[in-house]
Amino acid sequence: MKKFVFLSIAVLILGFSIPGAFGQAKPVEFSYSIFFPATHKHTILAGEWAKEIEKRTGGKVKITLFPGGTLTPAPTCYDGVAKGLSDIGMSVLAYTKGKFPLTEVIDLPLGYTSGIEATALVNRYYAKFKPKEFDEVKILYLHAHGPGILHTKKAVNKLEELKGLRVRCTGTVTEIVKALGGVPLSMPMGETYDALNRGMVEGSMAPIESLEGWKWGEVVKFTTESYGAAYS
Repeated sequence: MKKFVFLSIAVLILGFSIPGAFGQAKPVEFSYSIFFPATHKHTILAGEWAKEIEKRTGGKVKITLFPGGTLTPAPTCYDGVAKGLSDIGMSVLAYTKGKFPLTEVIDLPLGYTSGIEATALVNRYYAKFKPKEFDEVKILYLHAHGPGILHTKKAVNKLEELKGLRVRCTGTVTEIVKALGGVPLSMPMGETYDALNRGMVEGSMAPIESLEGWKWGEVVKFTTESYGAAYS
């Protein structure tokens, strides 16, 4: 049974095949694993999408969301779909470093100025090259967040001030942090608020929406807008 995945650089994943499903009396039900918290805009949007699917199929297809990594944690979301633990999943390439080398190049600091720009690029890339590294699932869509920039507890106004700074990051971004002189500490988004609050890390690389969506604005004071080093 082929799985479907939504991949995000962010990537989204969904895995199923349903020949003749609509001829059944009972609705076809799918589980959707999403690592964003229930209050995050991504989760709210996913819920609206699921309702629209149910509406357009006349109730013949129902999708149940499992936010906050409650069905499969963020680092195992992709494999969870591939192995049948969930039917649909939203995953992030950075959580599976080395698993998708042909597509991870999109995570490099290419000077992204917006999520729209990066999303257009990754979809053109996928349409043209169709990397076989995703063959075990069906990609529903790919999207990218805004430029991943530095958020810190203390001001970073010049490169020297980044030296030795403990920075939360994931995937290929660890190499960016190293190159800038920081100390990369890999961890999922869901663990970052507490890590910042407790001083385990002194900053994090992420899009600016994280200040609201993941409530980092409560525990960091500064953002360094350096788009030349921004990833997606």
